[in-house]
Amino acid sequence: MCKVLKNTFMKKIAIFASGSGTNAENIINYFSGSTSVQIVVVLSNKSDAGVHTRAKKLGIPSFSFSNAEFKDCTAVLKKMDEFDTNFIVLAGFLAMIPPIIINKYNNRIINIHPALLPKFGGKGMYGHFVHEAVFAEKETKSGITIHYVNERYDEGKVIFQASFPILPSDTVSDIEAKVHELEYKHFPRVIEELLRK
Repeated sequence: MCKVLKNTFMKKIAIFASGSGTNAENIINYFSGSTSVQIVVVLSNKSDAGVHTRAKKLGIPSFSFSNAEFKDCTAVLKKMDEFDTNFIVLAGFLAMIPPIIINKYNNRIINIHPALLPKFGGKGMYGHFVHEAVFAEKETKSGITIHYVNERYDEGKVIFQASFPILPSDTVSDIEAKVHELEYKHFPRVIEELLRK
């Protein structure tokens, strides 16, 4: 009698990152022993991004591309095809994803945003800028949003949110640290849950 194996298709993830790559490193480590999910490549629009150093240390190939190459998409798509990529995770990636890539990977591109969308989203709202805006508006809570990517900044369907209270004594740096803690705790787990579906 044949045994039916459920969901044995290997999920191969490309991580897009523009910065130091702490979230990318956390995700790579999380899936390092997985038999169903593999981080196959890291792509960046910054040749000097710290994520390249982290990827090299962890044995993951990484490549950078110019803004023109990214806009054209040909080289980027070719690189992802080389690695049989079937899912994309944005981990601190600051460029708008072109429609060609969104269409090819429809509902298979997710992003993490360091605030509770729809508040504090949109072009220019990333990293420290978000935390400064949250602090300036005297918000009583902040957190993270994991969402699908569409053709507009931070407007894709929300998948998951987690929040924390902002204390009267909290500084911008405190808010940032608490957001990072939520990112590291939840992002890999949410990716795993999505890929099980």
